[in-house]
Amino acid sequence: MHFVTKRILEIFEQNGNKNYGVEPVTQLQHALQGATLAQKEGADDQLIVAALLHDIGHIMFEEDIPDSVDENLHDLHEEKAYHWVLEHFGARVADPVRLHVAAKRYLCTVEKEYVNQLSETSHKSFLDQGGLMTGDEKLAFESEPHFEEAIRLRRWDDLAKDPEMETLPIEQFVPIIESTIVSD
Repeated sequence: MHFVTKRILEIFEQNGNKNYGVEPVTQLQHALQGATLAQKEGADDQLIVAALLHDIGHIMFEEDIPDSVDENLHDLHEEKAYHWVLEHFGARVADPVRLHVAAKRYLCTVEKEYVNQLSETSHKSFLDQGGLMTGDEKLAFESEPHFEEAIRLRRWDDLAKDPEMETLPIEQFVPIIESTIVSD
């Protein structure tokens, strides 16, 4: 097994059982649900791995995410993991991870009802992360090479908070993780 895969499994083993903020799922459940939703929708392996790893910045550095919507929920988790993901998986995986927060802001800007679909926590973090995009921010987001993948990831992210959702265990995603690693 590749050392990168071992590190991912280690991160989720050590910190995956932490609550996903105030959502009714753990960090691992949220990650597995995102990857499962991507897989069910027929996403390619890179986007499935991006869905699995999109919030790993919350837990890879042993930091706790806020557990109250009264706190500032903009912890820059998308940036914390970006360089590590980029180094080991390339831009096709790393860019949607980096852009999934901006994708929420984008969707709330271009789809006026999208904000009403957000959970309480996602709505609060949306506000903490800057709220609606300006025209320039919208254009900058749309110019990103993987912005469409980030939008798909964002939609799965918002659905991946179901405590009853059945998923495969993380070990079932190991072959997909291994097939997308670009570093030795």
